[in-house]
Amino acid sequence: MPEIEVIDLSGLARASHLELMEGMRHWAGHLRHADSVVAAFAGEIDRRSSRDAGYEGLAASTGARGPEGLVSQLTGKSARDARDLVTVGRLMDAPPVWLTDVAAGVTSGEVSVGAAAAIVTGLGEPTPSLGADDLLDAAQTLVAEAGTLTPEKVARLAREMRDQLDAAGIADREQALHEMRTLRISQRRDGMTQMFVLFDPEAAALIVDALDCVTAPRRNGPRFVDDLERARAEAIQKDPRSTEQLAHDALVEMVRIAAAADPGRMFGVRKPAVRVHVDTRDLKQREGAGHLEGQTVAISIATVERLACTDGYVPIVFHPDGALDVGHTQRLFTPRQRIALAAIWGGCAHPDCDRPPSWCEAHHATEWEHGGPTDIANGVLLCRFHHMLTHNTGWTIRPPDRPGGKWLMHPPPRRPGIHKPIELVSKSPLRRKH
Repeated sequence: MPEIEVIDLSGLARASHLELMEGMRHWAGHLRHADSVVAAFAGEIDRRSSRDAGYEGLAASTGARGPEGLVSQLTGKSARDARDLVTVGRLMDAPPVWLTDVAAGVTSGEVSVGAAAAIVTGLGEPTPSLGADDLLDAAQTLVAEAGTLTPEKVARLAREMRDQLDAAGIADREQALHEMRTLRISQRRDGMTQMFVLFDPEAAALIVDALDCVTAPRRNGPRFVDDLERARAEAIQKDPRSTEQLAHDALVEMVRIAAAADPGRMFGVRKPAVRVHVDTRDLKQREGAGHLEGQTVAISIATVERLACTDGYVPIVFHPDGALDVGHTQRLFTPRQRIALAAIWGGCAHPDCDRPPSWCEAHHATEWEHGGPTDIANGVLLCRFHHMLTHNTGWTIRPPDRPGGKWLMHPPPRRPGIHKPIELVSKSPLRRKH
């Protein structure tokens, strides 16, 4: 084995901010190169552990359940990371034509193993209605952006691109996820009972929103201005139970009282709900897709129609320059306006944040005190952290000054060279489509 260079990190604490970030980027590049080599080894382990080899296969002969298990043992990686390594290892061994750029990106260290696995899974394979050339174009776009995005964001973008290219297959993919739903209950030796659950996107939207209603004050959810809600939030923050215990007890209570629950008793001023965003034209033509608020997977128009029939809907009209204003005269954004902002932004607008709309607060881009109106064109969703960052550290947010312009978060006028303007982004697939 070659000797591994030992790096002197004794001066790390004295490094400037710029030096620290540059050093991180430098060594992260080395890490991607190393992971590409590990992925190649994982691919060969997978090849030698084929089902045809039976118990004589490499993984089985070591007692591992499969190649992912053996890779996890050898690397100390989590099961998820081991699966990514095997997935990318297979890709590097014999990449299909639409994924050749992805394999090359991993080999060169420009694309991380996690991002490559996300592209492979998110884009899927060609079908009679979707050719390899279309997937190749999508993969090339994803490779170009993968260097600045986390694997989770790459996965989301890959799924969105697949949905745009193959809208006819959305219902089948939705059904496939629905079929994967599962719940297993087992009793541990200490007497506790554990549960393993996989929710499909529609169920997750309801369950997650319900638990967010309960735990939001603990999880940097929106701050409250109503006296009753503020008192409730303070009581939750002072509750001796952990956030996870609060969620557990809330779920048990929901099951206990079920549909007869008083919404004010558990969820405060808002009942949990499944909200769907859909283009009116797609709905009328019964084609395209809808999107569940807070979820990243598209749903079919048939599912949109079912949810609208069950729960009703609030129309929000999208124009080229934004959504229709629904209020100008009051200081606080109305519930209807917040629904519109959720449809526009899909969560916290900061590009590096994944907080859903239910965890966000509505921010006046031009402050109310400075004459900024309480309307959709002047509103942006920010999680509590990024909202307080904006107010407390001198950052400012400005809406576009022209149609098609960008929302920008401008840094405070100090420490030049470290902070640069940040482009705010919508997490709503429907908004990005427009």
